[in-house]
Amino acid sequence: MQLHSITLRAMSMRMKSPFTTSFGTQWDKHFILVEVRDKDGRSGWGESVAMKEPFYNEETVGTNWLIMKEFLIPLLWQKPVSHPQEVSSIFSHIRRNNMAKSALEGALWDLYAKQQNLPLYRVLGGERTEIQVGISIGIQDSVSKLLSLIERYVTEGYRRIKIKIKPGWDLDVVAAVRNRFPDISLMVDANSAYTLDDIDHLAELDQFNLMMIEQPLAHDDIIDHAALQKKLRTPICLDESIHSLEDARKAVALGSCRIINIKIGRVGGLAEARKIHDFCLQKGLPVWCGGMLESGIGRAHNIAITTLPGFTLPGDTAASSRYWEKDLIEPEVTVENGLIRVPERPGLGYEPVRERIDEFTMYSETFRP
Repeated sequence: MQLHSITLRAMSMRMKSPFTTSFGTQWDKHFILVEVRDKDGRSGWGESVAMKEPFYNEETVGTNWLIMKEFLIPLLWQKPVSHPQEVSSIFSHIRRNNMAKSALEGALWDLYAKQQNLPLYRVLGGERTEIQVGISIGIQDSVSKLLSLIERYVTEGYRRIKIKIKPGWDLDVVAAVRNRFPDISLMVDANSAYTLDDIDHLAELDQFNLMMIEQPLAHDDIIDHAALQKKLRTPICLDESIHSLEDARKAVALGSCRIINIKIGRVGGLAEARKIHDFCLQKGLPVWCGGMLESGIGRAHNIAITTLPGFTLPGDTAASSRYWEKDLIEPEVTVENGLIRVPERPGLGYEPVRERIDEFTMYSETFRP
């Protein structure tokens, strides 16, 4: 692919409103943008979704920067890439650090698609020209505020509502939502806040006709989830537990879940995400694309992967305006009647706005062979 340079940018963007989960509350989004340039001056863009603190997983913005600078980027200079499908193999002897790997691989996929003069979703084998999307709502100060937000997003046409839960903010809250909105597609996300000791408590969620309960138990567990799924009518969806095709295969074999959330960064890139998708499609297991509060660049990668046929459930890829006063891309991601139209321009299909990227860049570093 004749790479000329790779630039890392440490970014900080203020969110329009705080986002609260069982991990805590987030106001500012810190992340890394990756720009890969080829000899002809074309740029491919990727985004690391690691958080500033190691709350979601062990990775952080700081560790991602170090791993890319000291290990992954040098590997790309040593082993030239002819197709982004090769990147996961080149990185394979580096343990974990999936979000760092994904950021570089994603930029190379975007660059490759532009070199082929094709939209990324077509290069990935996507079929849909529009995708269904839902929305994720964090823990609120009050039930009334949560109900008002749901009313707003249902009116805007989102196809699925996800609410965060934790001990003390669960059954009564879900009951209130169901009472007000008896027919909406509703799911809950626990972000690993419970244990098997809560099995009877979690079983009470069955009465609310939920699409799924996402990652109720430990972030690295597939054994206890299998025991819990046997006790629930509500499908369990695994998120944090799935880092690879092998994890997905084992979870399905054990009966740990009936749905999988595929996050590109969590599984190490688009190539691995596609492998998990293909496996789940073969097994008849629904998948959907989760979100990590991405800027428009990461959001565009999510849109591209969601065009694959196995993504049958609405994902978390909401409109840019859900999170940002101004996003890093033009046009911004928009949602109409719960649908995002997939752009047909080469690569990601959205143009990064360098003036805005510069505005939110704290520091940057460029690497050359």
